[in-house]
Amino acid sequence: MKPFDDVRLRGFSHRTSVSDAWDWIDSHCQLLDEQLVPLSRASRRVLACDITSHVDVPAFRRAMMDGYAVRAADTRGATPSNRVTLRLIGHVFPGHPFAGDVAPGEALRIMTGAAVPATADAVLPVEQTELVGDQVCVLGDVPPTKNVGDIGEDVSRGTVVLSRNRCLRPQDLGLLSSIGIAGVPVVRQPRVRLIITGNELLPPGATGGAFQTVDANSPMLRAFVERDGGIVVDRAFLTADDPAAILAAMEDSEADFVLVSGGSSVGAEDHAPRVLATHGELAIHGIAIRPGSPAGMGRLNNRLVFLLPGNPVSCLAAYDFFAGRAIRGSAGRDRGWTYSRRQLELQHKIASQLGRVDYVRVRVTSQGVEPLSIAGASTLSSTTRADGFVIVPAESEGLPEGSSVDVFLYD
Repeated sequence: MKPFDDVRLRGFSHRTSVSDAWDWIDSHCQLLDEQLVPLSRASRRVLACDITSHVDVPAFRRAMMDGYAVRAADTRGATPSNRVTLRLIGHVFPGHPFAGDVAPGEALRIMTGAAVPATADAVLPVEQTELVGDQVCVLGDVPPTKNVGDIGEDVSRGTVVLSRNRCLRPQDLGLLSSIGIAGVPVVRQPRVRLIITGNELLPPGATGGAFQTVDANSPMLRAFVERDGGIVVDRAFLTADDPAAILAAMEDSEADFVLVSGGSSVGAEDHAPRVLATHGELAIHGIAIRPGSPAGMGRLNNRLVFLLPGNPVSCLAAYDFFAGRAIRGSAGRDRGWTYSRRQLELQHKIASQLGRVDYVRVRVTSQGVEPLSIAGASTLSSTTRADGFVIVPAESEGLPEGSSVDVFLYD
């Protein structure tokens, strides 16, 4: 077992690099098992296996527009001044195939999506005709196969229509339905327990009292977990910094992951790291990142535990860098950033420290991107005023004004 370094009231003697923390997460994070869910509940879930179609779509030749099913040869040379006349033999609608054939010199009125008889090889648009009694006057010709959807034109039997690890979009569900899939094999959603600690905290939505703070982290973390494909199964709200209560909350869960907010730093009542080290494994505590350096991670009862700082911006950064990476990976999603990015010119320099990763909130302007002047770990409103963030890598001492940077956008 790794020796426990109690940093309370002493500070960190060593901080793990972000890359080493990522390596630990990736080596301990496993893809969760497969489950079958109804098609109606499969949106945004991740496919656990390839989906192969066992049918052709469409399964029959169908009209691609309203008009007349004809033999293309019968329309050859037709123009408004050189009309060809065909005999109307009936009507056909979607879902009700025509019982007969289309013989030479005949036309069958057909609606979009209806089956085209085997002896017809084209659909003449209604705009190229005039109907006079039971005679169809052809005003323009059509080549063979024109306006006819062939068998398997959309999906061919035996083809892989969607590949494993795909996060299902609304149009994907439509495609699955079209090939007769009612139950979808998906990766099980990671179950997450939130433990919120701090004797100064009030529940979310409460009105702050004297010398107390309303919890902002649990609603934020819940939203992050759901964004990353997980599901929060329960929440423990501990208003007393008590090691026994913290341990009981960590152990009392069927979750795949436990996220502890608060009590991870160097204060006298920051008990979570010692609890995890004593009763499980504290693999990492203290990371070379700003904000979020008091973050830690380890294992207890075969589940991963992430210790997140109590200051809201530190909590946000530590979740996104570490806990979110693990949850995304176990859910079958890309472990990397979920944000879109733009490359923009930096309007003011960003100072940093060699060996430390900096998470810098920024605002996008018409001239490029500028860092927000507020850098505090407790000023959560700075993240709502920001358009995104810039990451200063550990091997850099900062980013100079005018440099081109990747901006990760919150929206």
